[in-house]
Amino acid sequence: GVNDAPALQQAAIGVAMGVTGTEVAKEAADMILVDDDFASIVAAVEEGRTIYKNMQSFICFLLSCNFGEVATVFGATLLGLPDVLSPLHLLWVNLVTDGPPATALGFNPPDPQAMSRPPRRTDEALLSPFLALRYALTGAYVGLATIAVYVRHFAEHGVAFGPMTRWATCDPAAPAWADFAPLVPSSATLDPCAIAFSAAGALKPHAQTLALTTLVVMEMIKALSAVSLDNSLLQVPFWRNPFLCAGVALPVALHLALLYTPHVRAVFGLTPLSAHDWTTILAAAAPILLVEELLKAIGRHLDAKADRLRTPDDAPADDSTPPLSS
Repeated sequence: GVNDAPALQQAAIGVAMGVTGTEVAKEAADMILVDDDFASIVAAVEEGRTIYKNMQSFICFLLSCNFGEVATVFGATLLGLPDVLSPLHLLWVNLVTDGPPATALGFNPPDPQAMSRPPRRTDEALLSPFLALRYALTGAYVGLATIAVYVRHFAEHGVAFGPMTRWATCDPAAPAWADFAPLVPSSATLDPCAIAFSAAGALKPHAQTLALTTLVVMEMIKALSAVSLDNSLLQVPFWRNPFLCAGVALPVALHLALLYTPHVRAVFGLTPLSAHDWTTILAAAAPILLVEELLKAIGRHLDAKADRLRTPDDAPADDSTPPLSS
């Protein structure tokens, strides 16, 4: 009523009724329950916490994907390897395969433990130090696995790691390269160096195809794992978010079309993949799920420890201490 206005103004959060409350009370309140039901506050807090978690999932997924791409390019450059990914390949990954899953993460279901946790502080960073470390580690694995698949293809065709790091000096006429002979069909128009390291050769385009596809597969697995920022896929399976399923299926279909449509893949300098190639790709990409699940488990342990220390008694003692937020 009218007499409640001073109390509503003095309260930390003044709540007025939208149906039975007076206009004076509504103007003095911080929150108005349009249906006069206090259960709406609980639903609103849960929705707010879900939106916050989904923002974290969206941002962290894109950051980890970009870190994996940077780790791949930077790592290959440090090792002196031929181009693992071309600029066109990186553009494909960023525009086609990252966008739909990241957008779909905004529709993730609520965290099952969302309402059992104490409020977070309003000054709490969206990207905590552990999350930054977590996605740096997964990004590092993405870079390592992508480079490993690339190098393995050369090794399977008689090109050791040493010559790969000196590819820029490759010269069949030089004594140091006299015995260099990749295990591929000989070409009447290309010398051994061009066969191995040029875009028109037999090895580099297929190695880049393997690397690009490995990167795409790992990012799709990471997207499915990101259906929950903290919970295991066993607790919150990815099909709880049908938009995420569609957001992963679309890039996969587009990438398969890229690989097996001759005129399109020629533009990207790619080659079709065999069953053996897919086995290699899946063997390198699948462990990213184990890495994610392990880091999630560590994160849950750290969060539970922090929650035990963060109790309602942590409320601010003065205006200088940041308040808590739902």
